[in-house]
Amino acid sequence: MNDTVALEIVDKIFQSVFGCNNIFSLDVLLEKFAFDIKLPKKVIDSTTNEVTWADSIHNERFITNSNMEKRDQSVGWMLPKREIHTLEELISIWNTVNYTTTERVYDSLGVIKSDTIYRCVNVYQSSDCRDSKNIIYCDSCGDSEYLFASQRSGNCNYCIRTDDSRDCSNSYNVICSNKISHSFFIQDCSDLYECMFCSHISSKRFCIANMQFEEEEYYVIKKAIIEWIFTS
Repeated sequence: MNDTVALEIVDKIFQSVFGCNNIFSLDVLLEKFAFDIKLPKKVIDSTTNEVTWADSIHNERFITNSNMEKRDQSVGWMLPKREIHTLEELISIWNTVNYTTTERVYDSLGVIKSDTIYRCVNVYQSSDCRDSKNIIYCDSCGDSEYLFASQRSGNCNYCIRTDDSRDCSNSYNVICSNKISHSFFIQDCSDLYECMFCSHISSKRFCIANMQFEEEEYYVIKKAIIEWIFTS
């Protein structure tokens, strides 16, 4: 995984969701689509001064998971027992070994700039994700593929900004919904196909703002909405 591969993945997602290529850089994608996603932050490994990425940045001392394991296998993490006279002295001793572990990646391939990733392939700057492939700027997602700028969702494929949702595909900006396909701007809905700007409805097709449209006029409006998303 690298920046080029990440952009290739985003391009495939854009093709599936919007029917056109991505025109934005990774920095613009982050600002435009993933601005509110909890993502790993860049920090410095306190033992090597190398750049690393962490979910939690409350501590001021960090160590990569690989460097933590190297020390564990060489000198270990136990300290010789010594007398302790004050609480300050105890805290000072603890600080010699108290590092926040970063880039915790397990049973995964092609993962960069990420932390707490389990059984994933091709992950870019994401956190707390599992059993997924080709995910960019995601938090707390699982069992998904080609997911971008999403959080707390599962079983979603080719989606952008899917939050607290499941079983969605080829959709953009879906919140707290289930079984949404080829739809934009959906909240608290289920079983929708080709709908936009809908809330609290189920089992509908070609609806816009909870109003029923004919298929032909629906696609005319959808084209205009895609142009608005790219230029707004």
